[in-house]
Amino acid sequence: MSAPSDVKGRLPGSGRAVVAGAGVVGVCSALYLQREGWNVTLVDPDGPGEGCSFGNAGLLADTAVVPVATPDILASVPKMLLDPMAPLAIRWSYLPKLAPWLLRFLAASRPSRVEEISQALATICARVFEDFQPLIADAGAQDLVQRRGYLGAYRNPAKLAGMRWELALKRSRGMKAEELGPEELRQLEPALARDVVGGYFLPGCGHTVNPLALTQRFVAAFERLGGTVRRARVVDFTDFGEDGPRAVVTDGGQLLCDLVVIAAGAYSRTLAARLGADVPLDTERGYHTVIADPGIQLRLPLMCGDGSFGITPMATGLRLAGTVELGGTEAAPNHRRLEPMRAHAKALLPGLKVEGGTQWMGRRPSMPDSLPVIGRSPQHRNVLLAFGHGHLGLTLSAPTGRLIADLASERTPAIDVTPFRPERF
Repeated sequence: MSAPSDVKGRLPGSGRAVVAGAGVVGVCSALYLQREGWNVTLVDPDGPGEGCSFGNAGLLADTAVVPVATPDILASVPKMLLDPMAPLAIRWSYLPKLAPWLLRFLAASRPSRVEEISQALATICARVFEDFQPLIADAGAQDLVQRRGYLGAYRNPAKLAGMRWELALKRSRGMKAEELGPEELRQLEPALARDVVGGYFLPGCGHTVNPLALTQRFVAAFERLGGTVRRARVVDFTDFGEDGPRAVVTDGGQLLCDLVVIAAGAYSRTLAARLGADVPLDTERGYHTVIADPGIQLRLPLMCGDGSFGITPMATGLRLAGTVELGGTEAAPNHRRLEPMRAHAKALLPGLKVEGGTQWMGRRPSMPDSLPVIGRSPQHRNVLLAFGHGHLGLTLSAPTGRLIADLASERTPAIDVTPFRPERF
């Protein structure tokens, strides 16, 4: 097995690591462990990147420091309950089960807590491109990633006014965030409507033109360097020693291990609970449509501010992706949620053809405080947790992988992981 040329300080014979979950967070964790000398097996019932990692907006948003729950969220709860088409909506049938999560979500919207959460997000977002760079280089995936910035555009003056608070928060974290007028926006993106009243430009952001292909390219590099991918479902753990489990039980047999990483996205809660970490993980159901022949060519990824979703130019077409529906993992998709997205996109981009797009719904693993779980199980030293990234799974995947490798190697992590510890609730 040949190692990447720039790897330093490898730890030969570090042992066998099993990563449960082959989404982009699990894959990046596996790659960084592999760079430390671990013999890594990725386990997932689906193909790598075929879950939530398949359908995201493709953004690498190093400015993503604003949590979902902000001080004005309480006033939005009635609309969340009454309007199933709202950008942030709650399914009535799921409300009894969601209630404990929702109370923590509202508690996280206190101004002092929002400040703490934003600071924690800023520390991990600052590592996005530094931690992605070696993985992209090893995978030969430079053609799949662009760093041109990110636009936001608004037609509604009230929503534009509300956006200024978010820009101020980003700037307070030391990030470049430029408010633009209508003409400045149209200079960057001529396809925008004439009634756009303003918006912003985030020059440091990047995106991938194909999220699935990026994850698959990473997996190909992982296998080329000796990693193993198993199509199986992790169901339990056994042979517990002083540090924790020494075998992972799947529906296709047992895998011996010295280290376990739980990175199974929205399905991580049960696995984590079996290993001593009871965390309030739930699910943000996100939707997308990809329009293969949109009739326009966007220069940059674009946030539709009035509809709170992203519009990203990709290799497969124009992807409209986003919004949040809190409804668990089991309910059938409500693809009608795509209708207001199409309407908002058409109003913002008059030349857009919205007919004939594909339909997709994915389950984002969501924590009530908008911070992922990254850390060691409170009960088992050889169990590491890496899930709960919400709508920042792609953005934070490489930084999470780097932190997992730091923890596995008993090295001081690249950033303070205290805000992400599983026992914070």
